[in-house]
Amino acid sequence: MKNVIWLAIGIGIGFVVAHNVNKTPQGGRFFADLDAKAREFGAAISDGYRAREAELRDAIENAD
Repeated sequence: MKNVIWLAIGIGIGFVVAHNVNKTPQGGRFFADLDAKAREFGAAISDGYRAREAELRDAIENAD
């Protein structure tokens, strides 16, 4: 239980620090870049999933 409390405190402090950093011009750019990279990564994962799913569906259809 003690570890959960420390985890919650750490998360709270992290949010406060991130909020304060985001207020600065450099911090705003940092988080904007981070967001763009995360979205790009998510899109790449999604595209790869769709491509693999299409390959498997074609393989199933051609197996019959």
